[in-house]
Amino acid sequence: MDPRERAVYLTFDDGPIPEVTPWVLDVLDHYGVKATFFMVGDNVRKHPGVFEMVRSRGHRLGNHTFNHIGGLRHGIRGYLRNVDKANELLQTDLFRPPHGWMKWEQYIAVRMHYRVIMWDLVTRDYSTRLNGRDVLLNVRRYARNGSIITFHDSLKSEDKLLYALPRAIEWLQSQGYAMKVF
Repeated sequence: MDPRERAVYLTFDDGPIPEVTPWVLDVLDHYGVKATFFMVGDNVRKHPGVFEMVRSRGHRLGNHTFNHIGGLRHGIRGYLRNVDKANELLQTDLFRPPHGWMKWEQYIAVRMHYRVIMWDLVTRDYSTRLNGRDVLLNVRRYARNGSIITFHDSLKSEDKLLYALPRAIEWLQSQGYAMKVF
């Protein structure tokens, strides 16, 4: 992303999850912010109403495989089948590999059909070793022009998100960052 532009990109991985994603959407609406949601296809299948909430509120959708599989543990054909299965539901041109792991051959093949979006700031909201303040501090410490910031709309992250997400958005806005989508 352009390092001269005072903007960041909020992204959420692993949803949609009915206990978390609607709350995230309400927070984003409250602050007038749009984000990109990299969704797991099986979660979309299980929770189509929550998926539709994300889409209908104008957020960008991204593919995060059907079963949240790591590329290093799968062959190229099986990995691509899993990505394509998710995209039957998502219909997007964006992709993010779970855990940020892909074999080189998988990356080349995925890149033929998708724009691969990684990140430079993982909030680590999924970590059992961190609390909400730690997650917020990660945003404050590492955000910079063009940052792609990754949160997770998952049950593992829920308690940390409750504290960190609104405060992170407020801090980013107070620092003059626009929040963009891909």
